[in-house]
Amino acid sequence: MSISSLRSSAQTNSVQIFYPLSTVRCTGPVLFRDQLARDIACLLDVDNDILSWSCRSLSLSHGEQIYKPDFMVKRADLTFLVDGVRDDGAPDWARSKAEESGFPYEAVDVSALPRIRLKNAQDLLRYARYEAALSDRIRLLAALDECSSLTVAEALIIFRETKPIAGLASMVLHRFITMDLDERLIGPETVVRRKRD
Repeated sequence: MSISSLRSSAQTNSVQIFYPLSTVRCTGPVLFRDQLARDIACLLDVDNDILSWSCRSLSLSHGEQIYKPDFMVKRADLTFLVDGVRDDGAPDWARSKAEESGFPYEAVDVSALPRIRLKNAQDLLRYARYEAALSDRIRLLAALDECSSLTVAEALIIFRETKPIAGLASMVLHRFITMDLDERLIGPETVVRRKRD
């Protein structure tokens, strides 16, 4: 076997990596089809209505053909499928087969992704592997109980054991606190509030 054929074989079997690497609510293996799927997953991770999601975990079949939508998403009241819209996208029968299986099917075009929310989600997910120390978490939640809200700049000062931005991001991702991710990019003046159910 020649070196060029080995190289060609390695390229077809290569694993693609899409950033950010970490997820919060994914159950099962992380298998993104492309950057569009990764971007949709970022938005799923910061959606407070989403309990969990999984990558390409459901197979839809039509005769001999099999297709796996990008995501199976679980909310408290509903489980549904989400697929990114691509040029070589889902087969025509995917939506009807999903609905026959009892799952509503949502196709998301890249132009429909909220750019500011996506960027904020990507920034937060860089810190998904961090966890705020208990003492930092208690201090921040107590301060928010007392003041009802703080700016990001004020909240960062409270962290002593955890890297401040990592601790704050972790608390947003794990739904202890909230901040507006839609209006503008997260900055020192962004308002932080305690998450209330």
